[in-house]
Amino acid sequence: MICFVRWSVTAALLFCLVGQARGAEFICRYCADGRSHAMLPLGLELDGRYQYAPDRQVDVLHLKLDVTPDFDARTVAGTVSITAQPIAEPVEILRLDAIDIHVQQVRCQEATVEDFISTRDGLQIAFTEPIPVGTEFTVEIDYSAQPNAGLYFRTAEMGYPEQDTHIWTQGETHEARHWFPCFDYPNERSSTEVICHVPKTMRVLSNGKRMGETIDAAGLKAVRWLQEKPHANYLICLVAGNLEKLEKRHRDIALGFYTQPTLAEHAANSFRDTPEIMAFFEQEIGVPFPWHKYDQVTIRDFTAGGMENTSLTTLTHTTIFSEATENIRTTRRLDAHEMAHQWFGDYVTCKDWSHLWLNEGFATYYTHLFEGHKFGRDALLYGLYNDATGRVLPQDKDTKPIVYNGYRNPMQQFDYRSYPKGSWVLHMLRSQLGADLYRKCVKEYLQRHALTSVVSDDLRQVIEELSGRPMDRFFDQWLYHPRHPDLKITYKWMPKEKLAKVTVKQTQKLSDDVLLYHFPTKLRFIVEGDTVDREIEISQVEEDFYVPLAAKPSIVRFDPDYTVLATVSFDKANDLLESQIKNTDDMMGRLLACVALADRKTDASVKLLAERLNTDPFFGVRIEAAKALGKHGSDKALEALKSSWQGQSDARVRQAVVQRLFGRFTPETLELALDVLEKESNPAIQVAAIAVLGRFHGDTSKQKLTELLESESFGNELADAAISAIGKMNEPAFAPALLSALEKRHGEFDARDFGRGLTALAKTARSLENKDSVFEFLCSHVEHPKSTVQTSALNALGQLGDLRAVAVIESYTDSGDSRIADAAKRALAELNASRPLVPTEIVELRKTMTELKQETEKLKAELKDLKAQEAASEKDQ
Repeated sequence: MICFVRWSVTAALLFCLVGQARGAEFICRYCADGRSHAMLPLGLELDGRYQYAPDRQVDVLHLKLDVTPDFDARTVAGTVSITAQPIAEPVEILRLDAIDIHVQQVRCQEATVEDFISTRDGLQIAFTEPIPVGTEFTVEIDYSAQPNAGLYFRTAEMGYPEQDTHIWTQGETHEARHWFPCFDYPNERSSTEVICHVPKTMRVLSNGKRMGETIDAAGLKAVRWLQEKPHANYLICLVAGNLEKLEKRHRDIALGFYTQPTLAEHAANSFRDTPEIMAFFEQEIGVPFPWHKYDQVTIRDFTAGGMENTSLTTLTHTTIFSEATENIRTTRRLDAHEMAHQWFGDYVTCKDWSHLWLNEGFATYYTHLFEGHKFGRDALLYGLYNDATGRVLPQDKDTKPIVYNGYRNPMQQFDYRSYPKGSWVLHMLRSQLGADLYRKCVKEYLQRHALTSVVSDDLRQVIEELSGRPMDRFFDQWLYHPRHPDLKITYKWMPKEKLAKVTVKQTQKLSDDVLLYHFPTKLRFIVEGDTVDREIEISQVEEDFYVPLAAKPSIVRFDPDYTVLATVSFDKANDLLESQIKNTDDMMGRLLACVALADRKTDASVKLLAERLNTDPFFGVRIEAAKALGKHGSDKALEALKSSWQGQSDARVRQAVVQRLFGRFTPETLELALDVLEKESNPAIQVAAIAVLGRFHGDTSKQKLTELLESESFGNELADAAISAIGKMNEPAFAPALLSALEKRHGEFDARDFGRGLTALAKTARSLENKDSVFEFLCSHVEHPKSTVQTSALNALGQLGDLRAVAVIESYTDSGDSRIADAAKRALAELNASRPLVPTEIVELRKTMTELKQETEKLKAELKDLKAQEAASEKDQ
């Protein structure tokens, strides 16, 4: 929309310079919590091959929002006031980010506003006279918006419980511009103020201090919050609605936990560790918690796991869990991750998204540090191991480094590079510097750059200054180049010389992008009960290390302290592995021995693994032993798992055992799954058995899955698992029961779970002759107010294979919401691919015509030959 105070030459010039709005796109945001796979708007598609922070036209000093949400219309209206100073040049035209925002009026006391232009993706304000450098001015902008991102409504009309009505905002990366005009990039900071007008029964939460409330002329409650310390624009947050509260304190810091009334019964589970986490971080980081208070609030159908807004973290509502899942479900790691951001990401903020690891890497690593603090160093190492083997090392084909500005969209930076790999970079730094010097460096880094924007080199400079070590090579190979080293380790005992020979070879394919790595590590030998350590430096493609020992070692370990991010291949003799797996002083050694024994299909290996499964003091080793036995697949391995299942008191281990019980497709497997469902009370473990039922098409599994569709569990975990199992069976007989369950229990499922149910229904009903009821049910959800359900309904229509859906789907391919349009295009492609292009009769006719044509051509060739022969004969005569 274009709105003018009055038309002028300046305004006309502004209009010509303003570009078209760019569409938003959605991808899965990287999230450490396995349950929290979420969709986040990517914001703007950027122009150019490389991305850099934009120029700062002005220094924003303060931003004030005074807004009123309309819960019925799902709109917001109000005034944003921006106080700023020109930095290097006088400001004649002030440029702000604003997407699909209707601007009614712009005011400025310090300067005359000549014109303003509001387009689909920006607001530009022209002043009659340029505002001089250093002059403080305030523009006030009256506006309204019906945001598709940035601010989200959760109301009864959208299918949410009425008592849970609320709104919430999300700023990262560039969503704030969807609900108020602003400078929307992390290299700009300001203090902020939020005033929100809501019905008297509702709560309002925002950043900073609660400054009080009044009743406005419309009878609404106006609550005012003030964040005095400057922070990035994307960290502004507003949550308002019906919320229940829990309270705790750490020192003089107020800790609040808010959640929707329907979830309040279990809210304490997700709040139990917060004070301990804050106390540990203050001690480990050395900088007191930097904000006035710390609130956490759950929000319905959040687009991520959590978001670290200054002093107010928003959390997915699925962070609430029941005690029935024992220690399988926990909010502890999410709680720690988002709180760590209050220092790393909020107190200091990456200047642009290429340095995102300074936010996410620190938050991920300090989550591991808290695990180590609470449960011991083994827990820290196990978390790092899972990150390395599950998330980082498998990405060996990726040629993007951690610090990377070649993205087209900022959300592309939110992947394994910024999170677990960034965390591993910090772990390697801490390992090389030592814990005390590392803490000193981090404290200085935070204090020196407090309340400012940073780049990776700011951290390097602090480390060099305090340690006296040049860090160029470390940062270059781990941050500015991709990948990781691949190491092949071989060991040989030389009895005459009494030398242990260890060869280390870097096997990664070297290129301009992938470097030869240089790093320190350690070799460890256990000789007649004594430990011999040898520090080594790896710098060549292949190197031999000779270590004199008193006798042949019983254990040989490479990188025993687990300090190097690398793929390590170390093929050891059976006697070395047996000694290693029994070494009670070395958790990582036992764990790696379990992994190695998974590929040694012998009864001796099964015996060693079974012993670890049943007796190891660390749960992570027991889990890896269960995985290894499952990989063995032998009768003895299966028996070891079965006999261990019910005796495992740690639910995480019990879950790992159960998951490995079902590798075979036999009648006994079905019986075992039913047995688990009967005897196991933990729903998170029962899910594994339900998935097995989806592999068996008999009456027994059909009856059980149908029963489970009607089951009650927290978050409908069991019913959702049954739907997933049914969706994989392609069994039309399930269609009536599945349709009935989705119709009756629509309001009980989360949007994503219900969406998966629609897809499962379509697959199940695909081969039915009469699809009318399913078709009508899916069509009734293509206009659902929850976009997740709407896109799922379109996808399901594509899966159903009913050609009547073509016209329905086509009507959404031009939707203004790119998520809906993309879903419709994919569904249409799926539907078109499933139908024959022409009738079978025509295909057969074309085949016959082709054969006739070939015969005709053959006859023509033969006739030509005959004529040639006849002509030759006549010539001879």
